Amino acid sequence: MMKAFPSTAIFSLLMGLNLSARPLAFPTAQGFGANASGGRGGTVYHVTNLNESGAGSFADACSRTNRTVVFNVGGVITIHDRINVADNITIAGQTAPGDGIVVYGYGIITNGRNIIIRHLTILGSIKMSDGKCTLTWDGSNNVIYDHCTIGWGRWDCIHITNSTDVTMQYCIIAEGIDPQRFGAITDGTRNWTVHHNLWINQKSRNPKMKCFLQYINNIVYNYGCCGIVGGHSGADHYQDVINNYFIAGPSSSTTFLTEWDKTDKVYHSGNFADLDKDGTLNGKAVTDADFLSAGGSSYAGATIRNSPYLTSPVPVIVESAADAFETVLNEAGSSLHRLSINDRLRNHLKSLGTEGALIDSEADVGGVETVEGGTAPTDTDRDGMPDTWEKAHDLDPDNADDRNGTQLSPDGYTNLEVYLNELAAGGTTASGDTNERGVKKEGYAGKTVTSRFTGDALILHAPEKMDASIKLVNAAGRLFWSRSNVTIPRGETVFSLSKKGILPFSQGIVIVCIENEDGEYRMVINKGE
Repeated sequence: MMKAFPSTAIFSLLMGLNLSARPLAFPTAQGFGANASGGRGGTVYHVTNLNESGAGSFADACSRTNRTVVFNVGGVITIHDRINVADNITIAGQTAPGDGIVVYGYGIITNGRNIIIRHLTILGSIKMSDGKCTLTWDGSNNVIYDHCTIGWGRWDCIHITNSTDVTMQYCIIAEGIDPQRFGAITDGTRNWTVHHNLWINQKSRNPKMKCFLQYINNIVYNYGCCGIVGGHSGADHYQDVINNYFIAGPSSSTTFLTEWDKTDKVYHSGNFADLDKDGTLNGKAVTDADFLSAGGSSYAGATIRNSPYLTSPVPVIVESAADAFETVLNEAGSSLHRLSINDRLRNHLKSLGTEGALIDSEADVGGVETVEGGTAPTDTDRDGMPDTWEKAHDLDPDNADDRNGTQLSPDGYTNLEVYLNELAAGGTTASGDTNERGVKKEGYAGKTVTSRFTGDALILHAPEKMDASIKLVNAAGRLFWSRSNVTIPRGETVFSLSKKGILPFSQGIVIVCIENEDGEYRMVINKGE
């Protein structure tokens, strides 16, 4: 497997291609929730403490609409009541210094619309009442969760009903606790995209699919009695189940599908099940017969469709199930900071059958961990962008209004969003002079390389001559085309591409990585046929 690329401090969108009337939630957003705009163009709220409530708290930050929430602190926020998230909010967990932010105790409610939440760890507790879930996501519209870790729910980790146009991508959903130990329950939800997530150490419901659902490139590991569950109700539900991997662990039965009825209209393709617990990824292809016989003792089995039912406005870049295993292993969860909960769960998955357990409470795994706080960079005008970053991008660190300008993005992202997107990609950090992979930030300022596609060619326009390597990868960092040790002259250069090489990007996201001795320039661009 190709390692993930070090991400960059120069994050430029393809010029000259009209992707939509407005930019996506962020450049790598996919699925039905990808068009959420969150707090774009609104105010900025700085979380300045780890208090449960009051001025500067996370709860207060989430209480008003039209905000982008950034963090001046890292650590654990312990709560004794659930936090309600208002409409039109971006929660930028990637801004937290130190080891990031964990919200622990009683969960979060996002029963609203137009919400973006990234790089947040949300954990319930045995102290919640036994019918509560860690994340409640009911009646929502236009919401996207990206790179979050969600666990320790008492009924289910996630409760989502009557929602529309929502995405959950690159998340970990883990370790439901007593009494149910379940992953997610949904009812009445339409247009839910669930892709590249790790569902791990849950007894069942990974998720229960009483909905209209795209379920693509997920990994389900160490389920107890069952992996995914059908809707099995009187109403018709449509489930597109594509290129997922079901992997048995120490707690698992051989039943990875159950409770599917004829009202479950299933399209399935490219799925695999590895049930032998032998430490090797060597599953067998899932067949029609598996779904037809998955009714259990009470239901008739699914109705098989010959084509997908759902088409999201921003298609998911689909990998094989085996490739998705590697991507999810390396990318899922609040992955900017390798918290011990994420490392522990990844190690369970890597064991491929020999490690993992269902738990009664968080105490079984040591409780909530210590999370180092770190120091946030100076932001004089409190616009969410550090002074050093603003100066490097010709912005004014004494003018808070420039956060909502769009001069850094030809595709309409605000300047604040350019910074947040760059931060989430790992190209800069919430504190310090290097990113966590040690790439120096000096030399990035003003050196944006623009790029576009025409026919079978990649056209680059560089501000200066550079000796570099060029790589085209998908949103998860998987390589499709590369050229090493080439000289890129100042101005425009054309690189020929085979049609076969560029085909995987049709209507998807292409990340162009241009890497030289001073660091890496990175652009996100979209190739449409």
